[in-house]
Amino acid sequence: MLAEIKGLNEECGVFGVWGHDDAAQITYYGLHSLQHRGQEGAGMVLSDGKKLTGVKGEGLVTEVFTSEKMEDLSGIAAIGHVRYATAGGGGYENVQPFLFNAQSGGLALAHNGNLVNAKQLKGQLEAQGSIFQTSSDTEVLAHLIKRGGSLELKERVKNALGMIKGAYAFLIMTETEMIVALDPHGLRPLSLGRVGDAYVVASETCALDIVGAEFVRDFEPGELVIINEEGIHSERFSISSQRSMCTMEYVYFSRPDSNIDGINVHTARKNLGKQLAIEALVEADVVTGVPDSSISAAIGYAEASGIPYEMGLIKNRYVGRTFIQPSQSLREQGVKMKLAPVRGVVEGKRVIMVDDSIVRGTTSRRIVTMLKEAGAKEVHVLISSPPIQNPCFYGIDTSSKDELIASENSVEEIRELIGADSLTFLSVEGMVKGIGRPFGGENHGQCLACFTGHYPTEIYEQAVPELQKS
Repeated sequence: MLAEIKGLNEECGVFGVWGHDDAAQITYYGLHSLQHRGQEGAGMVLSDGKKLTGVKGEGLVTEVFTSEKMEDLSGIAAIGHVRYATAGGGGYENVQPFLFNAQSGGLALAHNGNLVNAKQLKGQLEAQGSIFQTSSDTEVLAHLIKRGGSLELKERVKNALGMIKGAYAFLIMTETEMIVALDPHGLRPLSLGRVGDAYVVASETCALDIVGAEFVRDFEPGELVIINEEGIHSERFSISSQRSMCTMEYVYFSRPDSNIDGINVHTARKNLGKQLAIEALVEADVVTGVPDSSISAAIGYAEASGIPYEMGLIKNRYVGRTFIQPSQSLREQGVKMKLAPVRGVVEGKRVIMVDDSIVRGTTSRRIVTMLKEAGAKEVHVLISSPPIQNPCFYGIDTSSKDELIASENSVEEIRELIGADSLTFLSVEGMVKGIGRPFGGENHGQCLACFTGHYPTEIYEQAVPELQKS
């Protein structure tokens, strides 16, 4: 999908392996399969049992880990990270994993998510003498762990995790062990696998598949797992809350071949499309999806409606990243470079365009315009999720309502702004039903905050730009 242009990006993906002689190579392939979760930077830290060494850089996995660098990397364990900058901004210094060296030994840290009380904690730590090397909220955890005194690492980590709030999947590694933690609400996906006698941890199961690892299970909310030469040990650092998995993982972020909590992402998206057909059956000649994350929903809509699915939009996969700038005019030009309509499919037709979400509306407007310029008689836009009306503070780069077209515009107003002949969003109830997660309580087993405004955690003033301005 056109994440950079659309204005909806996941913060990152994490990957780890323990107990494998080819840890560097396995981590490389694991990060490559998670590249969709972050394209601004990548890194890995390895352990040979005695010391930690790290390599990181800005750019794609293939750009950071060249063949020359890979030849120099060795170890029996590794943690890796791909990053898209949200909290803390970009820059080399914010590329993870972070590696800290001390007389007592090294500590590496990788994080997927966002801490909502990071600024508050950072202020307290700085007042006590801490000096931060990055602007990332992730570094806060390292300082909290360091201040744990003479306690063993596991206890220091548990105490530190008890002080932070928000969404997080943490991989923490020393020379002799790896510690994995998932936040008490389970907002981010995280899976455990095995390849031979080695353990593998990944943000998505597609990364386990690519390295030939057998899926073992998903991590539980509030779970702490310690992996070392003695094996694997699991315990709780927090009483497990009802799981609030990020709904957008199913709708948009994760790869279609991944499974999240036992639900295949492609199947969930296809079911969202079927729900759309139940809620909004439009008279049209052809159904098309916006590549790539909306294809599954478009297929589902076509199957349920009986209207044929066609490839009405083609994605150019060879456009570089560097041309994309944060200005509105260049975002619009970027849509043209990324996508092209198939005139032979849409000309003279009533077209249903299925997309997964609308954030700013820029991308949708340009695609509708392109389809009509290619001869589409009508363009009906169907969205396989409800309107995104509220900012996310858990690791998605929509931290202000100002960025969201649905926060101050009705569906009809959005339709006019994007130039569609009709516009329909899937209902919250239809989305929950389509994804098929077991639910109970107001969060239905998943986080719906960006749609409903009901956040599963406390939101601190420092995390909310609107509150800081007031």
